[in-house]
Amino acid sequence: MNEEKILKDISKIYEYLENDKNEINKLITSLENKDFDNLGIIKDFAKELELELNDNLYLALITRLVNLRDDSLVQVLKKLEKNEEEIIDLQEKAYQFVRVFHENKHKKLIEFIKENNLLTPFYQAVFEGVYNVGLQMSKWQTSWTSHIINGLNKELLSKFDGNEEKVMKYLEDENLLDLGHGGEIADRCYSALVKEGDKYKSKAYIQAFKKETTAVVDALEEFADNLIELEDEVYNQKWEYVLYIQSLIKAFSEDKVNELVSKWADVDRTWMKMTTPIQIGHPLEYYEDHFRKAVALEWDIRLTNPKFAKNEKRVNKIKSSFEKIYSDIESNEEFDAIYNFSYKSLDKVQLYLGRPALYFGAEFQGLFSAQVVPNDEIVSKEEGKKIFAFSDEILQISRAKPFLKLSREIFGQDLLTKDRTFLFNETANWHQVYDISTIGHEFGHILWCDDETEAVMNKSGNFKNIEEFKATTGGLISYFLDETGEETHLKEQVITDLVKRSVGLIAWMEVDEVQPYYCEGLIHLNALFETKTLVWENNKLDISINDEQYELLKAWYIKHYTKLASHYLNKKDATIYLNDYATKKEKYFMPNDENIKSFVKYYFKRYQEIGQELDTEDKKSNYIKN
Repeated sequence: MNEEKILKDISKIYEYLENDKNEINKLITSLENKDFDNLGIIKDFAKELELELNDNLYLALITRLVNLRDDSLVQVLKKLEKNEEEIIDLQEKAYQFVRVFHENKHKKLIEFIKENNLLTPFYQAVFEGVYNVGLQMSKWQTSWTSHIINGLNKELLSKFDGNEEKVMKYLEDENLLDLGHGGEIADRCYSALVKEGDKYKSKAYIQAFKKETTAVVDALEEFADNLIELEDEVYNQKWEYVLYIQSLIKAFSEDKVNELVSKWADVDRTWMKMTTPIQIGHPLEYYEDHFRKAVALEWDIRLTNPKFAKNEKRVNKIKSSFEKIYSDIESNEEFDAIYNFSYKSLDKVQLYLGRPALYFGAEFQGLFSAQVVPNDEIVSKEEGKKIFAFSDEILQISRAKPFLKLSREIFGQDLLTKDRTFLFNETANWHQVYDISTIGHEFGHILWCDDETEAVMNKSGNFKNIEEFKATTGGLISYFLDETGEETHLKEQVITDLVKRSVGLIAWMEVDEVQPYYCEGLIHLNALFETKTLVWENNKLDISINDEQYELLKAWYIKHYTKLASHYLNKKDATIYLNDYATKKEKYFMPNDENIKSFVKYYFKRYQEIGQELDTEDKKSNYIKN
């Protein structure tokens, strides 16, 4: 088999995944049409959770099954007056139902590949190996969530009366954070705390979760053994895959806590050497664990779209805007070093546009729309980064999403009509906006950082809570400062996208794992309200998207992003920057501006009240041209 043939096979698998997604999206169509006979799987889901079905629960369960998000389900459960313990129990039951459903779909995909003799025996074995390891990762996810998220983290918060800064200080003082390169405190952990008497001790996963980790290691060993027997005659990357899996075995088997970061750095190094269209993802991200940043149990295959043509346009625009912003900052030797570190990282990025093919573990609780990894900046300095973007998947999901009453109430029908016309009919332009907002976001993460930035800026635990704003704004700045004029026709849609994102993120106020995105939204709202793009009066939101507003927003973002860049270069604590826009008074961050705070509270209250109710006044048939 040659590369041309394998790319044709990948195209067939890609098409299979698209059709499969369309099939599962029909559950949303059935709900919109009140065709309850076709919602048998959702009835089974409700039965499993021992819940009485109503319209709100139908939508929440479909969202959980189709889009893998459970924030809607949590809101419905709160409406049903379930207590915290009951909600956690039902979230776990929902996870198990979703896991079985998607794992069966993954099994069918592998059967499709084999029955149609797609790919080579080597890459068939890659799919099978990832699947078998994934089954074990998904089993482990249950005890990981129970122990770290719902156990220790809640315990630590309670111990310090909800004061997160005190929790962070305690963890540092008691040496309960993993040490990384050069013996410095790492920006993430590959260990878990275990209580011994009235004290805590850090233990590697192989000790804290011995049974589960051993099962993963066993599956990885079998995976490596199977690949060793085969050859990769197309890409000649057999040993890149084998060495990668062997490095995972070593990392999962390591029992010395302060050796973990270096072992996982080796995993990232071997992973960066794999450059085929069939990419494996491993535990890389650490959003769920707010305190120790224990790395989540991600495991997947990302398949690159064979039609994707490599495009340097976005990275060149990012570089250009990066240079312009830095030229306005009074530099010194230390700043120059950080700037050069980031710039060189941009040069080494590998970009993959595609779809998730197999996914397990933490990814049954939400797939990312894009990702830039590894997070280990020492590895990135040597090897660069990979950016993954699932634009085809996100477009498909966006078009399938039901219209909601809340959207019409908040944004008004005029804005929604324009936005939906664009979504359903301007595919090429939609992908360009995604390039600015989402791929730009991933490149934006790379800027203004070196290998110690996160650890130094995260002393009070809020680094991620400004980092997402930095990332999105990095993409926006590359648009605002672009002098080519190639994308000016997207002006209205870029701002509409920003408005919808910033307001929509309020819904995540109570979801701890995605608090960084909620905080990002709060900072964007400051921009939108200060420039009067959004005006909130008498419980009504007025939205102005025009040339005047665009220029005001452009000026606001350049000023506040320059301030943010300086904050990063000086490695000041993240909370200081965040507190200029939002402050945590009780359980959640709230805008400092009283008018914005009033809007945030109103929106969240309406989200709780009608967030799962369908809008029957507008229909997709109004936008889909036959």
